[in-house]
Amino acid sequence: MKIFPYLNFDGQAEEAFIFYQSIFGGEFEGGINYFKDIQGMEIPEDEQGRVMHVSLRINPHYKIMASDNMPSLGHKLIVGNNNYVSIDADTKEQGQEFFERLSADGVVEMEYQKTFWGAYFASFKDRFGVAWMINYDLKEGES
Repeated sequence: MKIFPYLNFDGQAEEAFIFYQSIFGGEFEGGINYFKDIQGMEIPEDEQGRVMHVSLRINPHYKIMASDNMPSLGHKLIVGNNNYVSIDADTKEQGQEFFERLSADGVVEMEYQKTFWGAYFASFKDRFGVAWMINYDLKEGES
């Protein structure tokens, strides 16, 4: 089984995923697909540039995916607090870098800091309203 986060945006999917690619690297699988490219479907002019689907392959095991909603079809994005993307960093420094870059212009719930459970951890919402957790489990001898 594989589980991949799928995010929804209100017209910001392309901007968000270019931002995420600048942090995590990776490649877009199949490019960025727009609603305007669907054959035989009438798309309102102001929604044609919205993303139908984007998949950012970060490495052979991980990817994140997304789309924009379509207001003309009755879709309404409601940003909630029930979805987080959780990242297990490879190093304490990598976790710090991800935190600093992803949380820029966002809302920090908990700064990246050492915790009582033997890890460095942070939680926050990025500037697009996506909730993130970053965790780095300390190795023996690390502080």
